Amino acid sequence: MARSRKMSVQKRLREQKKAEQAERKRATRRAADGEEVARGGHVADRADLEGYGVLPERSDPRDDR
Repeated sequence: MARSRKMSVQKRLREQKKAEQAERKRATRRAADGEEVARGGHVADRADLEGYGVLPERSDPRDDR
């Protein structure tokens, strides 16, 4: 009887440890995702690319006649 009680306690501790580990992993992933956005996860828009000279500057569409 004492042995089965001890096994139940050990099982409960194992499950608790596993759950805590999973929560730590989720927390680090959330922190990493938030850090990426704060670090400059900005995607350049058309105006930025034109400023860098990657895209030709937009001309007036009426000039294409």
